[in-house]
Amino acid sequence: MNHNLYAIFARNFPQNDAVAIETATGKLFSYGGLARTVARYAGYLRALGVLPGDRVAVQVEKSPEALFLYLACLKAGAVYLPLNSAYQEGEVDYFLGDAEPKIFVHQPKSETWASTLCGKRGIAHRFLLPADGEILNPQQIRASWHEKSLGAAPMLDIEQRDVNDIAAILYTSGTTGRSKGAMITHRNLSSNATSLHAVWGFKPGDVLLHALPLFHVHGLFVACHTALLNGSRMIFHAKFDARVAIDALPRATVFMGVPTMYVRLLAESSFTPDVCRNIRLFVSGSAPLLAETFHAFRERTGHTILERYGMTETGMITSNPLDGERRGGTVGFPLPGVSVRVVNDEGNACAANEVGQLQVNGPNVLPGYWRLPEKNKEEFTGDGFFKTGDVGKIDAEGYVSIVGRSRDLVISGGYNVYPKEIEILIDEMDGVAESAVIGLPHPDFGEAVAAVVVLKPNNVQPSEAGVIMSLKGKLAAFKVPKRVFIVTDLPRNTMGKVQKNELRNQYASTFSPPTR
Repeated sequence: MNHNLYAIFARNFPQNDAVAIETATGKLFSYGGLARTVARYAGYLRALGVLPGDRVAVQVEKSPEALFLYLACLKAGAVYLPLNSAYQEGEVDYFLGDAEPKIFVHQPKSETWASTLCGKRGIAHRFLLPADGEILNPQQIRASWHEKSLGAAPMLDIEQRDVNDIAAILYTSGTTGRSKGAMITHRNLSSNATSLHAVWGFKPGDVLLHALPLFHVHGLFVACHTALLNGSRMIFHAKFDARVAIDALPRATVFMGVPTMYVRLLAESSFTPDVCRNIRLFVSGSAPLLAETFHAFRERTGHTILERYGMTETGMITSNPLDGERRGGTVGFPLPGVSVRVVNDEGNACAANEVGQLQVNGPNVLPGYWRLPEKNKEEFTGDGFFKTGDVGKIDAEGYVSIVGRSRDLVISGGYNVYPKEIEILIDEMDGVAESAVIGLPHPDFGEAVAAVVVLKPNNVQPSEAGVIMSLKGKLAAFKVPKRVFIVTDLPRNTMGKVQKNELRNQYASTFSPPTR
């Protein structure tokens, strides 16, 4: 049996003329057209010498063609490497050097430095892929992935893959400042897709309003996978805009978003129960959903948001029930076949409602990190459970709650930000003695990145604006601190460790709306 994830999707594709993707500009792509384009893209990959297991790095904005390229990589047995479209040259350089892809497909705006990096890293093939509706000049068109692939012979077969073969590598920011490549297998992806398809009750006629990015687990592996497995129409929005989403919601039955999206929907007076009349399921993830948002949404629309929990390394782990009580402040129950446990610092099981370290085991869990065998030993227990780094509890009824993060992760607008990566850059600046980067409550993003900086006693005195400006262009915009606080020293415990919890408490109200 072929365990290639694309083979599983293809078995569930509906008749040829059924709509797979509808763009915000009204373009329609049928499932038949999707299959033909994927076959051509896969054939071109094969013609370029891409072999099973070779990496294909992709840093592009959202478009139907970007999704087709991902599916073509699956079909050809290549390893898909999605990169956040906001990453800058220095960030991308590291990923290309570590993953050693055979092909780099990138957005037009990165053309100059992408060419430089491909030369530096010995990447033979480089192509442009524009965002949906983006116009290319004639020279760019000739260098575009879609144009170059037009004459390729379609790949009619689907590359044989084993359950443990790697389908994708997703880089997660590391606590030491260096990103780790999470190796995601065909079984990881297929087990998660089939579980979510079942527990979320997907059925014929479901239409997904897709307003998430495609370089992220949520948008690609959760939203697209469940829709493709169901043969559903996806209404593709290149980016989330609350007013545009409100116009499209009446034609959808399922919406998946991050908490920021729900906050922005609630901010629109036109977001009424009538707008949601055909929606059967609202799903939230990628960041904690505030109780205030959970209750305000139910009061406004009559719908209860279903919150779930997952991470890059594991896909989805838990979900509140489709039928049954969806409890605000919890992330529900483990998915079928997934085991979740909470242990104390000694590794012993915690009692009900006792807070401890969350660990997970199941077919959804990655086998390890790319080329980091020693790190893999640290991340797994002796009996095979993955250490999530999250702190949580399980109540007597089995509901899982996330109460904190032991790895200092900041989640801003649904994107993961690891402070160490930013601290390294700040500490290298002239006049800076040390820094601590933290996440602070933010009414829109959930958390906002902030930096607390200690200066050296010399003539060089960087300002808040100076620190922020220096980081722009080196980091993706969502990682750049929204505030920088200049202080004389950082709070430490008796062992000399910076007490970031004290800093979070001190600056907690920074982004709070003014009281009236």
